[in-house]
Amino acid sequence: MNILVTGGAGYIGSHAVLRLVEAGHFVHVVDNLDRGNRGAIETLGSIGGDRVSFTEMDIRDGAGLLETMRTHGIDSMMHFAALAYVGESVDEPLRYYDNNVVGSLSVINAALEAGIERFIFSSTCATYGEPSGRHLPINEDCPQNPVNPYGRSKLVTEWMLRDAAAAARKRSQPFAFAALRYFNVAGADEKTRIGEDHRPESHLIPICLEVALGKRDALTIYGSDYPTPDGTCIRDYVHVSDLVEAHLATIEALKPGEQLAYNVGIGRGYSVRECLEACRRVTGHAIPEKEGPRRPGDPPSLTADPARIEKDLGFKARFTELDEIIETAWRWYQAHPDGYDRA
Repeated sequence: MNILVTGGAGYIGSHAVLRLVEAGHFVHVVDNLDRGNRGAIETLGSIGGDRVSFTEMDIRDGAGLLETMRTHGIDSMMHFAALAYVGESVDEPLRYYDNNVVGSLSVINAALEAGIERFIFSSTCATYGEPSGRHLPINEDCPQNPVNPYGRSKLVTEWMLRDAAAAARKRSQPFAFAALRYFNVAGADEKTRIGEDHRPESHLIPICLEVALGKRDALTIYGSDYPTPDGTCIRDYVHVSDLVEAHLATIEALKPGEQLAYNVGIGRGYSVRECLEACRRVTGHAIPEKEGPRRPGDPPSLTADPARIEKDLGFKARFTELDEIIETAWRWYQAHPDGYDRA
């Protein structure tokens, strides 16, 4: 396949590009490098050779996207490009709607005009909001009631894809899509070729590892009074390599006209304190902690029921223990303490 990957210079997108190239596909990356890493593109180019190409472009440039798709003969795509910080989305909601919704509209329009047949959308468990206990762990039939602008922006994109696919079917256009709703993503390429490098970093496990490296003084635990066993938020952590394996399995199985949604996770949750203790075990560092207030828009508990994707596609996460997920991230940080050395 000739696959366009939006956001392919980012954390998840770059791992997807690496796996697609290893699977023998040709990949063209589109990224505006606002939060992506040029160093990731350079690394992927050195690995993939002529199987990887790159255009620096904002996804809201619909004409540019269409030209790129036609120039490279794109037949399939994975759409990762998005702003993805819950707290930031609460503070800057219109920025999120502009980038995530308007940007996705641009991408979908270009994909339909270019005749792309397979479209994988990077969605999120945040579209479910705060499910009640009877919906935990969360399956794909759980009501989608997001509680923050980030989750709402992703849900609107799912709606756009459903409506676009229904209209395409009436035109006998073989457009198919799958929305992969994943939970917290962690870890890094096992060979430490690429990894996680956000600036600023807001994710729990990388922050713990930055404390272990001496780049931060302490981990701040945002809220210790949630209705969970230890009072801190619980999340389902899926290894980034498992996540991109799910994307590969989905795009290769997607049939013309299909509209699919899959949860991707390991089926169990870990609390903030459990993650902190696991990082202490893996690194051998004390990792000091301090407490802060709750962050707006953070649900107490989100864990996946991944039974549907396992049943339909035979996909099952390889990394299921938190320590082994963190070990791959720790090796990346030790090998690349300054990330991709982005200026």
